[in-house]
Amino acid sequence: MKITFLGTGTSNGVPNIGCNCEVCTSTDPKDHRLRCSSLFEVDGKQILIDCGPDFRQQALTNKITHIDAVLLTHEHVDHMMGIDDLRPFGNVQIYANALTNKAVHRIFSYCFNNDYPGIPKLEMHEIDDRPFYIDNVKVIPINAMHYKMPVLGFRIGNVAYLTDVKTIADEELEKLRGLDIFIVDALRHKEHLSHISVEEALALIEKIQPKRSYFVHMCHQFGLHEKEQKLLPPNVFVAYDGLQIEV
Repeated sequence: MKITFLGTGTSNGVPNIGCNCEVCTSTDPKDHRLRCSSLFEVDGKQILIDCGPDFRQQALTNKITHIDAVLLTHEHVDHMMGIDDLRPFGNVQIYANALTNKAVHRIFSYCFNNDYPGIPKLEMHEIDDRPFYIDNVKVIPINAMHYKMPVLGFRIGNVAYLTDVKTIADEELEKLRGLDIFIVDALRHKEHLSHISVEEALALIEKIQPKRSYFVHMCHQFGLHEKEQKLLPPNVFVAYDGLQIEV
């Protein structure tokens, strides 16, 4: 399995528009973060997790020419507003919970029951907490809460992806046991209403004991990549746009 981090930033991206902080003015490309999304290549399948407003740029930069499926974590703009840019990929299979499924039909209504040429061809699959398959690839949904909004994480093999999360029930934590790779939200050090902080993410990592962990969905208040990486345990890494890891 290969994972490409297409974007590791929060809803504003980094740099923030109009901000002159040390992160937003950094010349280190690892401090430049597009909206959060990752591409999983597993058993010959290319699975995109989230499709935000930077997807076109991400696809061009990473030379993405084929997508077998899209997994949506939730309906927020920074995670699904790139769906119109799925047009080149033919009949796109999208997997989402009921709330997100409804939002896709509402926002992208022109994609359904419409034979107009040039629009995205979307085939929606409503999922819940039960495992499902994308051909031969098993996907296990992980239920969590993004403040008051139900969101989904996903486990594929021994890799789990969990972004935009604040709380997770103990029974869902059992789905995160025995991981080789854990990719998790770590917005900033200061506590936030709907995202776990760096310290909360580290506590979660300590609880589930994955072999390696990678932080995503960082805002500019997270801090400079190089400085923050030096403060973390040896098995925890700050992901950055374009990073590729193999499992």
